[in-house]
Order: sequence, then C-alpha cells, then structure tokens
Amino acid sequence: MRLARTLALCLALAFCLPAHPRIERSAAEVAAFKRENPCPSTGQRRGACPGWHVDHIKALCLGGEDRRSNMHWLSEDDHRFKTAVDIRECRRLKRRAHTPVLP
Repeated sequence: MRLARTLALCLALAFCLPAHPRIERSAAEVAAFKRENPCPSTGQRRGACPGWHVDHIKALCLGGEDRRSNMHWLSEDDHRFKTAVDIRECRRLKRRAHTPVLP
C-alpha cells in the first residue's frame, strides 16, 4: 500500500512540475535599466560597460522579477560570486520541490 501511494505521488509530481521551466528575460527591461542607471565605469547609458554587469537582485529562479526595480550593477568579480551563490540556491530549491513528502 505504501509503495502504491509513493508511486502515485511521484507520478503526480512528474506531471505537475515542468521539467525545465523557462524563465523569460526582457532585453527591453535591461535597456531601460541602463537608461535610468548609467554604467559605473563609463557613465554611458547605452552600450558596453567594461568591468560591470547588470544583475538581478533576487534571482529569477528564486522568484525575482525581470524588472528594472530588481536590477543593479555589479562588478565582474562580485557578479561571478553572486551567480555561483544563486545557482546553488536555485538547485537547492529545485531539489526541495521535487522531493516527495512521505507520510
């Protein structure tokens, strides 16, 4: 009985949760962010910004929105570190979502 219940739960989760959820990103939002917040190294509102990256304050995979209000400039080194932390947290969240809860 317990095996059947576990199997039913696993099947329900498999059909309810998308395998690879796609996070839509908007180039228009990034451009609008740059217009409102000039590049820290060049002061320009368009084009490349050497040494800096536009980053989402709250990662998209953690429920952050792809909006200007959720973006900020980060140096390359800080962006690399934050991305590694965000990836680890997103993987942890994904594992937790796919782990069946047994009675």
